[in-house]
Amino acid sequence: MTEVEKGRRAFRTPSELHDVYELLDEVRLRPSMWVRRGSLQHLYSMLVGYAIALEIHGIDESFDFGNGGPFAEWLWPRLGMSYPSALGWAVEIENAAEKSGTPAMELFSTLLDEFRAERDHPQDPAAK
Repeated sequence: MTEVEKGRRAFRTPSELHDVYELLDEVRLRPSMWVRRGSLQHLYSMLVGYAIALEIHGIDESFDFGNGGPFAEWLWPRLGMSYPSALGWAVEIENAAEKSGTPAMELFSTLLDEFRAERDHPQDPAAK
């Protein structure tokens, strides 16, 4: 076993995951296992399926990743956009990644971390 393998936590099966963020943590660790060619559009499709399954099974879980959802609304100004994109967040992150020379999954992970940090610890607007 290599040092990298020793430091990597064990794979969790889908039945061990509790919400969409835990799923995205698994995707981050092994993107090529979950998402074809690192395409955020494929990731978005997978997340749409996740949202549909929540609805079908009557599971009450907050879902932030639909177009027009909290993640997208947070993202537009972050990407310098003054209005929502009809193309959706996956396409716009892929476009931004291409312009910056960054892999799309890497940029998505960075943006997801920022979104979660701001959502979990909102700044007081009066403190600015």
